[in-house]
Amino acid sequence: MQCIVSIFHAELAKILGQIFNFLLFDGFSNHCLANMVEPLRAANTLSRQRLYTWNFFSPDGHPVKSSSGLQVSPNGALQDESGDVLVVMPSYGFVSLSTEKTAKMLRASSRRHGKIAGLDTGSWLLARAGLLDNCRATIHWDELSRFEEEFPNVETVQERFVIDGNLLTCMGAIAAFDLASALIREDHGALLSMEVANLLMNQDAASQYSGPLQSRDTIVNRILTLMQNNIESPMSIHSIAKTIGCSQKKVETRVRASLETTPQALYRRLRLNLARKLASETDQSIAEIASRCGYDDASAMTRAFRAEFGQTPSAIRNASRS
Repeated sequence: MQCIVSIFHAELAKILGQIFNFLLFDGFSNHCLANMVEPLRAANTLSRQRLYTWNFFSPDGHPVKSSSGLQVSPNGALQDESGDVLVVMPSYGFVSLSTEKTAKMLRASSRRHGKIAGLDTGSWLLARAGLLDNCRATIHWDELSRFEEEFPNVETVQERFVIDGNLLTCMGAIAAFDLASALIREDHGALLSMEVANLLMNQDAASQYSGPLQSRDTIVNRILTLMQNNIESPMSIHSIAKTIGCSQKKVETRVRASLETTPQALYRRLRLNLARKLASETDQSIAEIASRCGYDDASAMTRAFRAEFGQTPSAIRNASRS
């Protein structure tokens, strides 16, 4: 019986991906919520897979209003729900929510989730429930001193976000985006995390798949710039290394350290991302797309495209128009 249940959960995970359950209280920050959910949505969009699923709950199942008056009708009350990550979002009015009833609910729910996250002032409620004892954690910068005094068993740190085992905390709305990016990187690699950041931070939505990706490594940034400026006529990795004045070995080492992939795979991904954009958004023939993406042979591009995305360019085009 236990084996059957395990198989069922494994198959469900393939369909739904990781499940994020958001516990919203009145006064939550919709900026913070968007900065956590949108990266998950973008990861699904870019990968063309259901990597993540998210649900919204309130303590009693009733609608809740954000600090700016946005009303959310939740999926229901947080009772026996289980998932991969429980995200706790009280924001304003968190002190009045810090009751034994809330603490009991969070302790029970933490046992049904693989990880638990406190966004903004959610750390306060987790600490009150004893879930952060002897762990590193942070909270909204304006509450750091009071948090440290109130919960001496928590190692309070002034960082944008903290991941300590299965406990996640962050300072606020902007930090929530950083935390989501870190989780995507941990789950699905640095390249997808960087593409998500590019999609959501790029002002030109029309260039969402071919805009300038950026890394924190200055050498990798120069490599990316050369690659993205030479999509139609790809350079060899040796030529890229020579242009930026370093060895090919150094190019390979820095790209792998920053993006957990090879320069060849990175270049191929950039070219195929553009091919996917053109297939979805233009009427150009597959042969024209192949040429624009540096392939002499449309069949070769189609094979590489299928290997990367699991579908042909024609299938992606048909799906985008159905």
